[in-house]
Formats: sequence, C-alpha cells, structure tokens
Amino acid sequence: MAELEIIGVPQSNYVWAVRMVCEEKGVPYALKAMRPHTPEVDAVHPFGKIPVMRHGDVTLCESKAIATYIDRAFEGPKVIPDEPKAAAKVEQWVSLGNVEFDRLMMRQYVVGYAFPKEPGKPDMGAIKAAAEKMKPQVEVLDRAVAGGYLAGDSFTFADINILPMLFYVNRFEEGKALLASAANLSAYMARHFERPSFKKSAPPPPPAKS
Repeated sequence: MAELEIIGVPQSNYVWAVRMVCEEKGVPYALKAMRPHTPEVDAVHPFGKIPVMRHGDVTLCESKAIATYIDRAFEGPKVIPDEPKAAAKVEQWVSLGNVEFDRLMMRQYVVGYAFPKEPGKPDMGAIKAAAEKMKPQVEVLDRAVAGGYLAGDSFTFADINILPMLFYVNRFEEGKALLASAANLSAYMARHFERPSFKKSAPPPPPAKS
C-alpha cells in the first residue's frame, strides 16, 4: 500500500491536527517538514499553504479535507461521525475553529508573540488588544466543553482541531490567565493534553537559546 505523507512544518496547528488524526486512528504516516510556498507544497496547494497530503495518486490540501480523507480511507476510531446530526455538529465546530478561533487566537495573538514584525519586539498593544477580544471566544468554548467534548459525547475532529490552538494560546501570559479563568475549558485542556495522540504528534520544542 502507498505511504501516507503529511507535508508541512510540525509547529503548524493544522499540521499538528492532521497528525493527531493519524495517531487517533493508528494510521502509519511519514511527516515531511516543509515550509509554506516550497515547491512540494505549491505542487498541491494552489496558495502554498500547509498541510498538504500525498497518498499514492491522491493529493489533498486543507486540513479538514485531509482529515476527512484519512477518517474514511483507513480503519480505526471515527473522528467524524457517520450519523448526519453528529457529523454536522463536528463540521460546525471545525468551521468556527478555522474562521473565528484560529483567526484571532493564532493569527493575531500567538503570531504576535512568535513572529513580531520587528524581531525581538512584539507589539504588546496589538497582543493585549487580541487577548481582550479572545474573552468572549473563551466564554463560548467554556460553555461548549462543559460535557467534556466540543461536539457531542465523544472525542472528534472538532476537539482535535481546537486543541493545538489552545495549547499555543496557553504558552503566553495573557492567554494562560484567560484560559485558567474558565473552569470547564481548563479541565478539558488538562484532560485532552494528556491524550497519547496529542503527545505523540506534538511538535518538538523550540531550540534552546544560546
């Protein structure tokens, strides 16, 4: 059988999510660490974004499409339910994750720290403004995970999609304090950050500063 290849830098929250799907289902895969807009990525994604996937003659871009393919093409626990109502709930939360939470939590807050416009000098005004905007999002998530999962009564791709985002937000002062103030969400994170699939697919820590 052809090897499943996940292509993209492991630090990407979306690469992490796709790898976590593989781990949840017990699907062997090879990770090719490629940055956005490299030739191998551009050959699959029309806008050079990661992750992309190769599996024999199948090539795919966009993490949701990749996750759906892996879930349907391979044996193992389903991360997107077959039942229409349950599947729609997962789709709903994945869409909210990609359109709302990622756009603010990752692209504004986390990226503000990790990739400041002026190296070594994060724009703290913009970061604190993003943290303030995250408050209603955290409240929404806190209510949603009161039952232990984001969509329904089992672990799904909705959870997989949001967990890397929460992990990165939790690395920085304002985000850590905000998440700690949400009791349901704090318990949810503590529980699922211990999942074997989360740990096995976690990116390596950044290199130590000399």
